[in-house]
Amino acid sequence: MKDKKLFTPGPLNTSDSIKSAMLRDLGSRDNDFISIVNNVRNKLLELVNLRKGDYESILMQGSGTFGIESVISSTVPIDGKLLVIINGAYGKRIKNISHRLGIETIDLIYQENEIPDLNKIEEILNTDNEITNVAVVHCETTSGIINPIDEIGKIVKKYNVEYIVDAMSSFGAYQMDFISSGIDYLISSSNKCIEGVPGFSFIIAKTESLKKKKNFSISTSLDLYDQWIAIEGNGQFRFTPPTHSILAFNQALIELEDEGGINGRANRYKLNHEYLVNGMRKLGFSEYVESANQGYIITSFYYPISSNFIFEKFYERLSEKGFVIYPGKLSEVNCFRIGNIGRIFINDIENLLNAIYEVKYELNF
Repeated sequence: MKDKKLFTPGPLNTSDSIKSAMLRDLGSRDNDFISIVNNVRNKLLELVNLRKGDYESILMQGSGTFGIESVISSTVPIDGKLLVIINGAYGKRIKNISHRLGIETIDLIYQENEIPDLNKIEEILNTDNEITNVAVVHCETTSGIINPIDEIGKIVKKYNVEYIVDAMSSFGAYQMDFISSGIDYLISSSNKCIEGVPGFSFIIAKTESLKKKKNFSISTSLDLYDQWIAIEGNGQFRFTPPTHSILAFNQALIELEDEGGINGRANRYKLNHEYLVNGMRKLGFSEYVESANQGYIITSFYYPISSNFIFEKFYERLSEKGFVIYPGKLSEVNCFRIGNIGRIFINDIENLLNAIYEVKYELNF
């Protein structure tokens, strides 16, 4: 059965060799598996030019949201205060996690196509010395907007609070300078720009910050410090690891390196994005986010102004032709999203655009 092309923010289309890597059964305590876990952890640090000892990479079972909750519940003091910078559904998810955990938050909310106001962030940090942590999403896949994590980080560090970055949909396709940005904790997922399969998230943590978090977590399974100590001690997870997903991810890291690392992958995604946007404009669609703030991970397009356009029908017709796009998650306007990541190339974008042209004709919008 032929796979459909997934123009989504993940799960994604993967290479045959990444799929094949999962055809091996390994015990979680096998030396071969422990060696692979160690290699994955080291490669993640090398990707962003970090030295082990200064920073650590920790694998956490579950989706990216598990990683987010792990960091929030393991690093924000129960009597602390978290400033959450929000311009989309995933910033709101951080807020909801924090609220559920009983952590006091300040919710700094913007429109979904609006960049956060740096002066406002500084004003809040300057006037509220009870804030202990700041969290922001890098690529807010609600819309595809890219938030200025470097500029925000420089402000955060002036006030000696810890900085949490959700880089779920951007890590592996954007260069990130942990040192200049002052990132204490960055979270991403196995099934995004590194092009692995779902099964775990990973956290890159500043060792100095992490060492202070013993007995901080209010969760057992999501305790970031205990997970780090366990894997660092003997290479083994505290609970059953997603062995096949990690094998796939190890192969995905090899293929990322073969493509030219982060820069090589970014170049492919940029070309995908540019070709997509130009083609969609020719078909009469327009983007929700201004070009200056738009990333090359995923793009939101307004619904056409036509009574004949019904998104569900549009989606189903494209799916029948072998193309899966992503519904919008915007709260204010009607949009749908098209991703540019995964095992997707220019010819795939061209085929998608041809299919959209056909569906426009079939539905007469």
